[in-house]
Amino acid sequence: MEGRIEQHPILQFKRKKKIKFYFEDREIEAFEGETVAAALHAAGIRVLRHTPNLGRPAGLFCAIGKCSSCLMEIDGIPNVRSCMTKVKEGMRVRRQKGKGDVL
Repeated sequence: MEGRIEQHPILQFKRKKKIKFYFEDREIEAFEGETVAAALHAAGIRVLRHTPNLGRPAGLFCAIGKCSSCLMEIDGIPNVRSCMTKVKEGMRVRRQKGKGDVL
């Protein structure tokens, strides 16, 4: 897993068991308890959505649920903050199209 901090001079990382979920039909490995956005970042996926009006790429920004940069479609539900949502085994995640209207 390429984008994870493995060692830190002050912090300790207690990783839980590895699980798998799917990002746009691609299998991604994650650790139980981490957020969808963190797992995607660790897998090298930096663009989480494109802005509705101009189509600009947006990625992890505040990581505390205050902005809308990480809104994604998770298990068919649009407008989910991926920075606040814990990854689950078998979860299906997609980049959201437009404003994430339910069809």
